[in-house]
Amino acid sequence: MIGLLWTASVETRYFLRRYMPSNIVLDLIRTRQGLKWGVPAMLLAAPYLMVAYWCTTVIENGGPGWVHLIVLVCIWNAFKMILIGPVSVALLVGARVRERSARRQHQQSNTELAGSTAQVGRTIH
Repeated sequence: MIGLLWTASVETRYFLRRYMPSNIVLDLIRTRQGLKWGVPAMLLAAPYLMVAYWCTTVIENGGPGWVHLIVLVCIWNAFKMILIGPVSVALLVGARVRERSARRQHQQSNTELAGSTAQVGRTIH
């Protein structure tokens, strides 16, 4: 029974990860090229919150109870979009620090290599 529940939860996660628009956007933002779009992606929370508000008005006016699920999903997606802004900034800063240190190490190794080649050339002549 636990194995069946585990399998169902894993398959649900894979389905949601592949086909839900908010998860696709978040996966694209988490790439190195997409990190710069994290803060503008926070604006995508507004449509989710508007849909949640609209659904709550439908519920208050006698709409079906299953619309509560849409409200929950919209609020959850809005929180994800709001949180991706600061997370992407932190990831971008970390990536730039790693790139800068790699660039410095590469320049230092090239400088040391050029210096040792010049010394070898002096001893041969």
